[in-house]
Amino acid sequence: MNAEPGRERVHPSARRHIEHDLLLSVLPHPILVLGEDDRVLYANAAAESFFSLSQGVLKRQALPDIIAFSSPLAALVGQVRRTGVTVNEYGIEVGLPRSGAHKLVDVYAGPMPDQQGLIVLMLQQRSMAQMIERQLTHRAAARSVSGLAAVLAHEIKNPLSGIRGAAQLLEPGLKDNDRALTQLICAETDRIRNLVDRMEVFGDERPVGEEAVNIHQVLDHVKRLAQSGFAEGIRISVEFDPSLPPLAGSRDKLIQAFLNLVKNAAEAIQEGREPGRITLRTAFRPGMRLGLPGSGPRVSLPLMIEVEDSGVGVPEALKPHLFDPFVTTKRTGTGLGLALVAKIIGDHGGVIECESVPKQTVFRVLLPLQEQRPRGK
Repeated sequence: MNAEPGRERVHPSARRHIEHDLLLSVLPHPILVLGEDDRVLYANAAAESFFSLSQGVLKRQALPDIIAFSSPLAALVGQVRRTGVTVNEYGIEVGLPRSGAHKLVDVYAGPMPDQQGLIVLMLQQRSMAQMIERQLTHRAAARSVSGLAAVLAHEIKNPLSGIRGAAQLLEPGLKDNDRALTQLICAETDRIRNLVDRMEVFGDERPVGEEAVNIHQVLDHVKRLAQSGFAEGIRISVEFDPSLPPLAGSRDKLIQAFLNLVKNAAEAIQEGREPGRITLRTAFRPGMRLGLPGSGPRVSLPLMIEVEDSGVGVPEALKPHLFDPFVTTKRTGTGLGLALVAKIIGDHGGVIECESVPKQTVFRVLLPLQEQRPRGK
C-alpha cells in the first residue's frame, strides 16, 4: 500500500525507537543507559535535572565522572556487568562532585535485553519521602517532651525553689568554705530550672501568628547578632533571591530558629579549629509540593532557606536522630536546640532536613507562602 501523499513512511523499527525514547523522556525517575566502558549513551530529562547536566554534556561523560569516587553506585554497575543479573538496592547515597550535593536513592540496574554490554540504570530519589517521615517523627517526639515538661514543671520546679531558698537562708551563717557549697547548690538549681524552662517551650501550642515576615530581614538580623557574638571572626556570606515573597508567621520565633542553626554552624567550625565560612541562602522553588497525612490538598512549600557551614560535619550515627530531643555530641549540650528548631519550623507549616559531609553541612528549611486573602475578609 502506498504512503499517503505528503507523508514520509517511517520504518517500524525506527518508529519503535522513537516511541521508546519518548516514553523514557517522560518518566519522572532519572534513567541512564551505559555503554561497555560505562560511558553515558542516553539520559532522560529527569537524569538531566538530577545531575544538573544537559544530555549533550552527559553523553561526553562516563559514570565515574559524574558521581563521587566512593559512591557504591559504580560497584553496583560493575556487579551487573560481572553477573548479568539485575540488581535492586535501596537507600544508596550518591555524591555529585560537580554540585557538591548528596542524594539518597533507590537503584535499579540491569542489562539491556538484546543489547550486549549495555546497562540500564534507574534512580528513584527518596529524600523527600524521608523528609516527611522524619518531620512526623520529630513532631511526635516534641509532643512527648511537652508532656514531660508539664510534669517536670510541677514535680521539679516547685521543690527546686524550696531547695534554693533553704540554701540562701543557710548562707549568711556559714564560713567562707561552706558558703561556696550553698552557692553551688543555688547555681545547680538554677541550671535545672532553666533546663525545665527550655523544655516547657515544646508545650506551647499557641498559633505562631500570621504577620507577613520578610525572611531576608530575619536572616540579616541573625547575621548581625552572630557576628557581634558567638560567630565573631567567622565569615558569613549571603546568597539571597530578591524575588522571595513574604511568609506568614512569627518574626521572633523564626529569628530564634535560624539563630540556633547559625550558632550550631559556628560551633561546628570552631570544633574543626580551621578558618571557616557560613552561607545563608534563599531560593524560590515554585514546583515544591508535599502531601502530608491528614493535610488534605498537597501543600506548597516553595520558600527554601539554607544554612551551610564548612565545619566538621554531623556524625553518621547521629543523622537519623538529629532533630530528636536530648540528642547531642556537645559535652555541655542539652540536645534541645535542633529539636526546638524543628518544632518552630513545623509550627510554621514547614519542614527541615540536613545533608552533611565533612566540611559541608547544609540545613535546608522549606516554608509555605503567606496566604493571599481576598480584600475585605
